[in-house]
Amino acid sequence: MRLTTAGESHGRALVAIIEGLPAHLQVNIGQINEALALRQQGYGRGERQKIEKDRVEILTGMRNGETLGSPLTLCIFNQDYANWEASMSAENCSKEAMQEKALTKVRPGHADLVGMQKFAQTDARNILERASARETAIRVAAGEVYRQFLSTLGVEIAGYVQEVCGVKDGGRYAFTELSRAKTTSLGMLNADVEKQAMAKIDELKKQGDTAGGVVEIRVKGLKSGFGNVMTYAEKLDAQLAQGLMSIQAVKGVEIGEGFALAYKSGRNVHDEIFYNEEKGFYRETNRAGGIEGGMSNGEELLLRVVMKPIPTLMQGLQTVEYVSKERCVAAVERGDVCAIFTMERICEAVVAEVLANAVIKRLGGDTMYEVNARYTALP
Repeated sequence: MRLTTAGESHGRALVAIIEGLPAHLQVNIGQINEALALRQQGYGRGERQKIEKDRVEILTGMRNGETLGSPLTLCIFNQDYANWEASMSAENCSKEAMQEKALTKVRPGHADLVGMQKFAQTDARNILERASARETAIRVAAGEVYRQFLSTLGVEIAGYVQEVCGVKDGGRYAFTELSRAKTTSLGMLNADVEKQAMAKIDELKKQGDTAGGVVEIRVKGLKSGFGNVMTYAEKLDAQLAQGLMSIQAVKGVEIGEGFALAYKSGRNVHDEIFYNEEKGFYRETNRAGGIEGGMSNGEELLLRVVMKPIPTLMQGLQTVEYVSKERCVAAVERGDVCAIFTMERICEAVVAEVLANAVIKRLGGDTMYEVNARYTALP
């Protein structure tokens, strides 16, 4: 399968095309819209979430609720476009409006400066509109389609917020507990820790500052053998890391115990293997995070993702005006103090995309009947 997204933050719409979906997948649009609504929630979000109420439209590739096997096109129309049409129209923009919306006080931590240099632009608007995390709305919509595909196979994805700007939840949770994170203000599972994190966000907001954090994603029900040891490009851990690192503001990915493994000896790292007739081969620990040799091993997948603090600060950082080269304070676009709740939702969507592609790569199939039969037949 292949996912392509397009669209600008304040443009007419965001669009995704999914190629290679098998025919006869039942797509629940209501569940896609629920995922989009969750993406817009979370303590610390900014004013734009009050403007946009994201809802998906499926333009091609589906009839009467079922995929046809042709490319599936999803679209989210930007409600805020009405306020930006004069400066963001594909043609015949107002010169005055473009000047008013131009951004040349490039923002540290953003794609502004490097993008302007790379694409020979004098207005960072031509860069930031695509670099914006607004693009993740359509990735969440597409990710929900992938999730529904995996769900038919019994594969479940869930997660929670583990840390916000140094405030950490050190608990260990069963997979069944993770769904509760979608009902909390910040996506954390320990209520006391969440209150501390919310207080930290309030403090940063008063200072005109921002917060990042860590999310944990878990996958249950994926059988062994997905991914491939034979070529580096097909290794499942490599594909998951690439997918997650492609999300705006992500600066690190751990699989299993990740960096903690560097401080342990091999005896305290590698998951010993056992066998009995009831379970077959199994492990009593899962420090590898469900992946060995670039392939799923049948245990839960465990991933942690680091989100840097949002680079748009209400009290802007020092920078340089692109045209005059004079020192100044960075421009401020309407933004969030913390979007870690949203990041967790986006990470789930990206993991669903990577795993769905790994399933199709191994099993093939033009219809869901074929895919389900082949998956069921695996040990």
